[in-house]
Amino acid sequence: MVDAGTPPRPELRPNRPQLLTYPDSLGGSIADVTKLLRGPLGGAFSSVHILPPYPSTGDRGFAPVTYDRIDPAFGSWADVEELSRTHGVLLDVMVNHISRHSPEFQAFERDGPRSPMASLFLTPAQVWPEAEPPTADLARLFLRRSRGPFSTYRTAHGEPMTVWTTFGEGEVSEQVDLDLTGPAGRALVERWFSGLASHGVSMVRLDAVGYVVKKADTSCFMVEPEIWSFLSWASHTAARHGLTLLPEIHDVKSTHEKLTAHGLWTYDFALPGLVLHALITGETRRLAAHLAASPERVVTTLDCHDGIPVRPDLEGVLSPAEMRSLADLAVARGGNINRIISAAHAADGLDVHQLNVAYFAALASDEDAYLAARAIQLFARGIPQLYYVGLLAGANDDAAVAATGDGRSINRHDFTGAEIDLALARPVVRRLLDLVRLRNTHPAFDGVLSVTAGDRTIRMEWANGSRVAALEVDVLAGSARIGWTADDGWHELAA
Repeated sequence: MVDAGTPPRPELRPNRPQLLTYPDSLGGSIADVTKLLRGPLGGAFSSVHILPPYPSTGDRGFAPVTYDRIDPAFGSWADVEELSRTHGVLLDVMVNHISRHSPEFQAFERDGPRSPMASLFLTPAQVWPEAEPPTADLARLFLRRSRGPFSTYRTAHGEPMTVWTTFGEGEVSEQVDLDLTGPAGRALVERWFSGLASHGVSMVRLDAVGYVVKKADTSCFMVEPEIWSFLSWASHTAARHGLTLLPEIHDVKSTHEKLTAHGLWTYDFALPGLVLHALITGETRRLAAHLAASPERVVTTLDCHDGIPVRPDLEGVLSPAEMRSLADLAVARGGNINRIISAAHAADGLDVHQLNVAYFAALASDEDAYLAARAIQLFARGIPQLYYVGLLAGANDDAAVAATGDGRSINRHDFTGAEIDLALARPVVRRLLDLVRLRNTHPAFDGVLSVTAGDRTIRMEWANGSRVAALEVDVLAGSARIGWTADDGWHELAA
């Protein structure tokens, strides 16, 4: 049930553009993001995804200490509530884990198994009765941490505590996994949902939700049928608080089809690689078939705070040789590779999880080709989510990589106000914003999409009665033409 004191929220429009940004990357604060959305970006976006703005001890916000506060460096809940007056707001819940410095884990670390918080955290014995995972089970795991899935901490009394830590580096991780099978874990998540809703949040992304079920004899990723039971519970719980859930899952195409079949939102993480592949090779038929079959409840991306997805997202979509070509391209254009870690999941030697490179740089800073790529995204079904670096046609940030030691920082540049003004004056950014505003305002996008492919072209057309918006892209030339109906007739432009 939605609390009567909850701030009014704009209707979440399921086919309108969404901005994706860190809270401090467009001027320095959430208030600066609001000013941009109501000012220079006015009319472009109906919603915004603010990456984790909570107090955090690592992974640029993804090791949250608490969901009760906004980090004062970014603003306050009052800033989120103000933003929510005009735009739908999406925030993350790192449902798989919390910071080792959270009150919950600090209590567990202080008193160990005697702590009232002990049931929130997973020991190996809760998955394997003998407490030692068999070698075969460890080999199955889809690891996200090079040291393996566990960290050993010590209580205030010196007792060792080994618990599950899917993410994070170092001898002990900053991100400690939660046990969400019991009432304590479920109550904690519901409290988070209730708090977010009370501050005007419309949508919640369940970050790393594919890892929440741990079970012997499995990869401990998207474990069926338990994962569907959890997602059903989470969706119904969120709905009671007026929230829409967006599960964040990097996996093969069939997993996203199952999410759709369960009535859930999902991401199109195959689209970035398919669009790059089409613009490099001139081959359109797989991209066209993919777009034609896309569901309504989908969020599309070309870039984000992590890299361009390769494995497992493009498995069965592109061949290993084609995926390797994308990786070679990213490196040739100044990027780097995020590796898989788990040897069992790169048995053919293609050890590529994500490509860390600015999308504009991946297309050799070719403005026409870049706008053609964005036009394809903006004509696809669902919510086209534009990452702030991509919106401003940002370059690779090599200095940030050197400063942080994180390859993903290449596409995480923090723009000052002066840099934003300069970017907004560039023709490529002005042209892109025209396309974003067309998607945000034209009634054709409330209609039906048709997709057709030629030898080197792809055509996408939305029709809603007499209102039409059409796109034709020559992928080999890297050029696009757009036309749409208006009250004074048919308009056209080259994207």
